[in-house]
Amino acid sequence: MGVHELVRVIRRRWHILLVAIGLAIGLSAALTALAVPRYATSVTFFVTTPSQGVTDSYQGGLFSEQRVKSYVELLQGDRLARAVATDPDIGLTPQQIQNEVRAYGVPDTVLLRATVTDSDRARSTRVASALAQHFVELVQALETPPGASQATVKVEVVAGPQGASTPVSPRPARNLALAGLLGLLAGVLLAVLRETLDVTVKTPEALQAASGAPVLGQIPYEDSAKHSPLVLSERGRSVRAEALRQLRTNLQFVDVDRPLKAIVFTSAVPDEGKSSTSANLAIAFAEAGTRVLLVDADLRRPRLADYLGLEGAVGLSNVLAGQVAIEDALQPWGQHDLRVLTGGTLPANPSELLGSRNMATLLDKLRAAFDVIIIDSPPLLPVTDAAVLAAVADGAVMVSRAARTKQAQVAAAVASLRAVEARVLGCVLNMRRRGASDAGYYYQNRYELIDRRRARRQPLAALRRLQRVLTGSLRRPGRVRPKDVQPVGALVIEATPLPPLSGAQSPAAAGSAAGAVSAVLDSDGQLIRPAR
Repeated sequence: MGVHELVRVIRRRWHILLVAIGLAIGLSAALTALAVPRYATSVTFFVTTPSQGVTDSYQGGLFSEQRVKSYVELLQGDRLARAVATDPDIGLTPQQIQNEVRAYGVPDTVLLRATVTDSDRARSTRVASALAQHFVELVQALETPPGASQATVKVEVVAGPQGASTPVSPRPARNLALAGLLGLLAGVLLAVLRETLDVTVKTPEALQAASGAPVLGQIPYEDSAKHSPLVLSERGRSVRAEALRQLRTNLQFVDVDRPLKAIVFTSAVPDEGKSSTSANLAIAFAEAGTRVLLVDADLRRPRLADYLGLEGAVGLSNVLAGQVAIEDALQPWGQHDLRVLTGGTLPANPSELLGSRNMATLLDKLRAAFDVIIIDSPPLLPVTDAAVLAAVADGAVMVSRAARTKQAQVAAAVASLRAVEARVLGCVLNMRRRGASDAGYYYQNRYELIDRRRARRQPLAALRRLQRVLTGSLRRPGRVRPKDVQPVGALVIEATPLPPLSGAQSPAAAGSAAGAVSAVLDSDGQLIRPAR
């Protein structure tokens, strides 16, 4: 995994990092709060040997350095601990004293340092004092040859016992910093592991590899789509609306020799957004001047009637059962040539009803009356309704939800379509969250927003800003790039340079300028779009 891929993983799964860091810091804070403070007292010894000359001094120094290594073990040994434990003011066992003593030799010197750490600061000092006294006596006894009155090695206390006024542990700042760092590392590892074990489709490449069919479109995720699934005219220039228009265009060019009439929209599992995609695509086709029929063939959980605000009691099931005529069941929707055939009464045998001769006959009749027929059907893996319906239609489009539908589910759903020799037109990656890698796909505006409220307060400044946009750059005013200007709503902004504006403009001219800016902004097109 490269650096760029690791960054994308971290951005996609940042919540794992936050949880890991939070847990690590919280655990560290709890352990720090519960930990018993411990105080340290240090004492430093100087080890030397008696000498009479320069040569003796050099050899004595080497001998002392060798002795320091042995004295480290002696300071931490059981014999010295038993001697210290005899002091009635200590109140510790030899084993407890051994656990509190740590000794080491200062490199390239004859200095020896011992540290006593205890939960009681005063007792730490007492143990260190007793340790220094008994250690000097022990070395003198060990280093005095039999029959001699002077030891060959001399040990003196040159520093301490000296204790710190603050505890050496716990250290809250250090503990929290280390915990945060460990939590970050653990979070990154968990995020990479989660990404590696994630078998869902998250990119168009993964969806195409799992399905073996082209990806016809990517529909981005929008928070408002849960409560407002339809892309209406007031949100018709959103990123989601642009993605639906691109899907409409791609479907029109799937087979130019044999234009598609009846298209089945399905998914592998429920709750992947196929119904909202079908409804919005039908609206997009109708806005382009196409005669569109939207059919709710999900006779188990019909939703289009609720999305569109229509009556769903009479619909497809009633027409197939011969209870009503197709002309009486169709309902108009919106201002365009869009008709909707809702699901109708829930039947007991949806698969048999959709696979009946009546359904094939009905589709043939509807093909002659409409340019495009969008059919919303149930998911493929739980039931066989969509596969049966796709066999009599012109093709099927499978909608998969990004980061939720598994690759195996996509492959199994496509296999069920091909098992009945249905034509798989392609796939749609739905509810994909936008990222840095999507800049090439989603429509990006290269110009600034002209704030409507600011334009009302400062109309002259807003018009100057609009003039700079029309002329193409601030560095070379007056240069026009017509290819970067297109109609916005119902108003066409001509690609001609505006005359220079002076600060001493008349009130009438300022009023006309304010009106011009207001007209541009009131068309809900306050951002000037570059041509595609």
